[in-house]
Order: sequence, then C-alpha cells, then structure tokens
Amino acid sequence: MHRPLLFLLPLLLVGPAALGADPPPAASGRSAQRATELEQAFAALHAAPDEMAGALIEARIRALWQQQAGPAAGLLMRRAARNLSARQPADALEDCDAAITLQPDFAEAWVMRATAYAAGGDAAAAARDLQEALRLEPRHWTALETLAGLQEEAGDPAGALRSFKAALALYPKLPGGAARVQELTVKVEGEAL
Repeated sequence: MHRPLLFLLPLLLVGPAALGADPPPAASGRSAQRATELEQAFAALHAAPDEMAGALIEARIRALWQQQAGPAAGLLMRRAARNLSARQPADALEDCDAAITLQPDFAEAWVMRATAYAAGGDAAAAARDLQEALRLEPRHWTALETLAGLQEEAGDPAGALRSFKAALALYPKLPGGAARVQELTVKVEGEAL
C-alpha cells in the first residue's frame, strides 16, 4: 500500500538549497571539514590494530556518512530503518525512494533501499542500488558486504569473494571478515575441482 508523499511538499518548498542550489558558504565549509575527517577516519580504519579499534572508527565513519543527509532525507532514513526492523520492506522502500528523490547523492539512502529491495526479494534491484552506492562512495564496505551476499545467493561465489575481499581491503579488521573470506575461498576452490 503506497502512502501519499504529500508530506514532502513543505520540505521541497523550504528554499533554493532544497532544490539543488549551491549551499551557503558555511555548509560548504562543514562539508569540506567532514570530507577531511572522513579521509582521516578511513586511513585509521585501514590501520586499526584490532577489531575493537576498528569498531570505534567504523562508528565514526557511519556517523559522518549520516551527517551527509539533509534533515528531510535523515528523517526518511530513520523511518526506513524502523520499517525494515518491523519487517515492512515495502514501506521502507517507499521512504528510501523519497530520500533518494530529495538527495540522490546520498550513498546511505541507496544502501538502505538495496536492503529494502533484498528484504522484499528483488535481488537484481538491490544489486543495482548497491552499484550506485559504490559509485557515490567507493569505500562503502557495507555495500560490498551486501553485494557479496547477493552474489553468493545468486550462485556466484567467485564474485562474492571478490566483493568481500574488496570490503576487507577497506576495513581489514571487519568482524568475522577473515573467516568469511576463508569460507568463500573454500566454495570457489570447491567449484574449481
């Protein structure tokens, strides 16, 4: 059941920034600062000495990613997450569609929509959204992990292994990462026999 998206109309009328105009100089400065912090966090994530340190850095990166959302997109993403938790992928999909319409350069919205598509059984649409998320943020290890899962489910363990290794290259201390690579390697080598 589709809910009307009329609630978005006031959000679209809040000014030129909502319609894609150049952000005010202060917003540009915050974006540049966030981009610098994100670069530093990714360097730290790659060099994390253990899983605990990696988890702390991961949390910071996720927070920085979430800060990229405008207020309306952020609200829609929180609703989508609640809908996914409530096992209502169709409603989550609708929220993600609206967030992507408002902010098409927000990689997290594409990843969330991919999750909603996958939960609803549309693996092909999920894979397309993950590819778009990776185009927007090539370091999105969660998108790579999710893509690996879809590839494995589709009977492509070699593709899954490539995707998961790419995620591990970004986040070497990813919890369970080494075991997952080993498991996929066994599947790929088993197919080669």
